[in-house]
Amino acid sequence: MNYKVVTDSCCEWTDEMKKSGVYENAPLTIQVDDKYIVDDETFDQADFLRMVAESPNCPKSSCPSPELYMQEFGGETERAYAVTLSSQLSGSYNSAVLGRNLYVEECGEKNIHVFDSRSASIAETLIAMDIRKYEEQGLPFEKIVENVEADRDERNTYFVLESLDALRKNGRLTGIKAVVASALNIKPVMGATKEGSIIQLGQARGIKKALAKMVDHIVKDAKDTEGKILAISHCNCPERAKMVESMIRERIQVKSSFILDTEGISSLYASDGGIIVVL
Repeated sequence: MNYKVVTDSCCEWTDEMKKSGVYENAPLTIQVDDKYIVDDETFDQADFLRMVAESPNCPKSSCPSPELYMQEFGGETERAYAVTLSSQLSGSYNSAVLGRNLYVEECGEKNIHVFDSRSASIAETLIAMDIRKYEEQGLPFEKIVENVEADRDERNTYFVLESLDALRKNGRLTGIKAVVASALNIKPVMGATKEGSIIQLGQARGIKKALAKMVDHIVKDAKDTEGKILAISHCNCPERAKMVESMIRERIQVKSSFILDTEGISSLYASDGGIIVVL
């Protein structure tokens, strides 16, 4: 294999991706009070959600170091790609770019490209899958980068969370008006801009109505979906994710769909019960 794909740990992997040998994980670190959790294969979602529920403080995250990315870009492969959280939400993208620059300075030229997902979670998964698809088609490096970025730019990200506290307290909702009091059970419907920052699309009372409104937005925005993959991630709510998948597929045709449970960073920000959809 002449290439590798490095994803930061906000990227959820399918079982097939885990077995493929194509992908490497650059883990972020989560802090809950005085405990530090590395977001790798040892992450235990149930234990993490318990710690968060018991803590009076909001968990925080820190991105992988440039040195870690530099190491990941090494090895015998001729080409390396990285897929990171939106540069509007995390320092992971800048860290990966610095890691690429360090590698080139110390080890010489190599085809390395860092993709800013302009999103998070399951959106990164789709980008990572695209890279592999085009690599297996034997396309040249520059064409793979061009195609993957074009596919990324055609997708939209949507999410409904039980709580926005983790996003708000970690400064990820800059520019968004204060959300209506949770006592009224108002659930905002959120999305991502094309640049990768978070916007509010609407709101509804109760999670079911908010999910239905999110589906309305997805259907309204959908274009040429017959060849697209519907991707859904959830934090500890598989039945809710299946319901959303059915609601969408009843109204539009897609090539295929899949559902994944969130890893550490996505679990931190989606919080217990959160749903993320990318199409």
